[in-house]
Amino acid sequence: MTEELPPAGEDVVEAPPRPVMEPFRGQGRATLAVAAGGAVGAIARWAVGLGLPTLPGAFPLGTFLINVVGCAAIGALLVALTELRQAHPLLRPFLATGILGGFTTFSTFSVDSQHLLLGGHLALAVVYLAGTLVAAVAATWLGAATMRRLGR
Repeated sequence: MTEELPPAGEDVVEAPPRPVMEPFRGQGRATLAVAAGGAVGAIARWAVGLGLPTLPGAFPLGTFLINVVGCAAIGALLVALTELRQAHPLLRPFLATGILGGFTTFSTFSVDSQHLLLGGHLALAVVYLAGTLVAAVAATWLGAATMRRLGR
Protein backbone atom coordinates (compact mmCIF):
# COMPACT_ATOMS: atom_id res chain seq x y z
CA MET A 1 0.00 0.00 0.00
CA THR A 2 1.42 3.40 -0.87
CA GLU A 3 1.07 6.57 1.14
CA GLU A 4 -0.59 9.49 -0.50
CA LEU A 5 1.73 12.42 -0.66
CA PRO A 6 0.47 15.99 -0.47
CA PRO A 7 0.42 17.89 -3.75
CA ALA A 8 3.75 19.48 -4.57
CA GLY A 9 4.35 22.74 -2.79
CA GLU A 10 1.95 22.08 0.14
CA ASP A 11 3.27 21.63 3.65
CA VAL A 12 2.08 18.80 5.86
CA VAL A 13 0.87 19.99 9.24
CA GLU A 14 0.42 17.41 11.94
CA ALA A 15 -1.74 18.02 14.97
CA PRO A 16 0.21 18.17 18.22
CA PRO A 17 -0.15 15.10 20.44
CA ARG A 18 -3.10 15.23 22.82
CA PRO A 19 -2.01 15.69 26.45
CA VAL A 20 -2.57 12.63 28.63
CA MET A 21 -4.64 14.59 31.18
CA GLU A 22 -6.91 16.17 28.52
CA PRO A 23 -10.06 14.22 29.54
CA PHE A 24 -9.73 15.67 33.06
CA ARG A 25 -9.41 19.27 31.90
CA GLY A 26 -11.90 21.49 33.70
CA GLN A 27 -12.72 18.87 36.34
CA GLY A 28 -10.86 20.51 39.23
CA ARG A 29 -13.96 21.68 41.12
CA ALA A 30 -15.71 18.33 40.74
CA THR A 31 -12.56 16.50 41.85
CA LEU A 32 -12.34 18.67 44.95
CA ALA A 33 -16.05 18.10 45.67
CA VAL A 34 -15.61 14.32 45.46
CA ALA A 35 -12.48 14.44 47.63
CA ALA A 36 -14.10 16.60 50.32
CA GLY A 37 -17.24 14.48 50.35
CA GLY A 38 -15.21 11.27 50.37
CA ALA A 39 -13.36 12.43 53.48
CA VAL A 40 -16.64 13.13 55.27
CA GLY A 41 -18.13 9.78 54.21
CA ALA A 42 -15.05 7.79 55.18
CA ILE A 43 -14.94 9.39 58.63
CA ALA A 44 -18.64 8.59 59.12
CA ARG A 45 -18.03 4.98 58.05
CA TRP A 46 -15.06 4.72 60.43
CA ALA A 47 -17.23 6.05 63.30
CA VAL A 48 -19.96 3.48 62.62
CA GLY A 49 -17.29 0.77 62.49
CA LEU A 50 -16.03 1.85 65.91
CA GLY A 51 -19.56 1.74 67.29
CA LEU A 52 -20.39 -1.63 65.73
CA PRO A 53 -17.14 -3.62 65.57
CA THR A 54 -17.16 -7.07 64.00
CA LEU A 55 -15.94 -9.90 66.18
CA PRO A 56 -14.21 -12.84 64.48
CA GLY A 57 -16.77 -15.35 63.22
CA ALA A 58 -19.70 -13.01 63.83
CA PHE A 59 -22.07 -11.39 61.34
CA PRO A 60 -20.52 -8.04 60.22
CA LEU A 61 -23.52 -5.95 61.26
CA GLY A 62 -21.73 -2.59 61.05
CA THR A 63 -20.60 -3.11 57.46
CA PHE A 64 -24.00 -4.54 56.53
CA LEU A 65 -25.85 -1.51 57.93
CA ILE A 66 -23.37 0.95 56.39
CA ASN A 67 -23.91 -0.53 52.93
CA VAL A 68 -27.69 -0.90 53.17
CA VAL A 69 -28.28 2.57 54.65
CA GLY A 70 -25.81 4.10 52.18
CA CYS A 71 -27.55 2.45 49.23
CA ALA A 72 -30.96 3.67 50.41
CA ALA A 73 -29.56 7.18 50.74
CA ILE A 74 -27.99 7.02 47.28
CA GLY A 75 -31.30 5.92 45.74
CA ALA A 76 -33.18 8.76 47.43
CA LEU A 77 -30.50 11.35 46.75
CA LEU A 78 -30.14 10.61 43.06
CA VAL A 79 -33.89 10.89 42.53
CA ALA A 80 -33.92 14.18 44.45
CA LEU A 81 -30.99 15.60 42.47
CA THR A 82 -31.91 14.35 39.00
CA GLU A 83 -35.70 14.05 38.90
CA LEU A 84 -37.21 16.39 41.45
CA ARG A 85 -35.17 19.55 41.19
CA GLN A 86 -32.49 21.36 39.27
CA ALA A 87 -29.45 20.80 41.49
CA HIS A 88 -26.12 22.61 41.49
CA PRO A 89 -23.72 20.60 39.28
CA LEU A 90 -21.34 19.94 42.20
CA LEU A 91 -24.00 18.51 44.55
CA ARG A 92 -24.06 15.08 42.94
CA PRO A 93 -20.26 14.60 42.98
CA PHE A 94 -20.05 15.90 46.56
CA LEU A 95 -23.01 14.04 48.05
CA ALA A 96 -23.38 10.85 45.99
CA THR A 97 -19.88 10.03 44.78
CA GLY A 98 -18.10 11.74 47.66
CA ILE A 99 -20.00 11.35 50.93
CA LEU A 100 -22.09 8.28 50.15
CA GLY A 101 -19.39 6.66 48.02
CA GLY A 102 -16.94 7.19 50.87
CA PHE A 103 -19.46 5.94 53.42
CA THR A 104 -20.44 2.69 51.71
CA THR A 105 -17.77 0.04 51.76
CA PHE A 106 -18.07 -2.91 49.48
CA SER A 107 -14.34 -3.50 49.81
CA THR A 108 -14.81 -4.15 53.54
CA PHE A 109 -17.81 -6.32 52.62
CA SER A 110 -15.43 -8.44 50.49
CA VAL A 111 -12.84 -8.70 53.27
CA ASP A 112 -15.52 -9.56 55.87
CA SER A 113 -16.80 -12.30 53.55
CA GLN A 114 -13.30 -13.68 53.06
CA HIS A 115 -12.70 -13.76 56.83
CA LEU A 116 -15.95 -15.67 57.38
CA LEU A 117 -15.07 -18.17 54.65
CA LEU A 118 -11.49 -18.67 55.83
CA GLY A 119 -12.72 -19.02 59.41
CA GLY A 120 -14.93 -21.93 58.38
CA HIS A 121 -18.23 -20.05 58.78
CA LEU A 122 -19.60 -21.06 55.38
CA ALA A 123 -23.33 -20.68 56.14
CA LEU A 124 -22.85 -17.27 57.74
CA ALA A 125 -20.66 -16.16 54.82
CA VAL A 126 -23.33 -17.16 52.30
CA VAL A 127 -26.05 -15.39 54.32
CA TYR A 128 -23.85 -12.29 54.55
CA LEU A 129 -22.90 -12.32 50.86
CA ALA A 130 -26.39 -12.88 49.51
CA GLY A 131 -28.12 -10.85 52.21
CA THR A 132 -25.96 -7.79 51.65
CA LEU A 133 -26.43 -7.82 47.88
CA VAL A 134 -30.18 -8.34 48.05
CA ALA A 135 -30.64 -5.80 50.85
CA ALA A 136 -28.42 -3.20 49.13
CA VAL A 137 -30.28 -3.41 45.82
CA ALA A 138 -33.66 -3.41 47.59
CA ALA A 139 -32.60 -0.44 49.72
CA THR A 140 -31.53 1.52 46.64
CA TRP A 141 -34.88 0.83 44.98
CA LEU A 142 -36.81 1.64 48.16
CA GLY A 143 -34.89 4.89 48.69
CA ALA A 144 -35.60 5.97 45.11
CA ALA A 145 -39.25 4.95 45.26
CA THR A 146 -39.76 6.71 48.60
CA MET A 147 -38.21 9.91 47.31
CA ARG A 148 -40.37 9.82 44.19
CA ARG A 149 -43.47 9.39 46.32
CA LEU A 150 -42.44 12.20 48.69
CA GLY A 151 -41.62 14.43 45.72
CA ARG A 152 -45.15 14.28 44.28
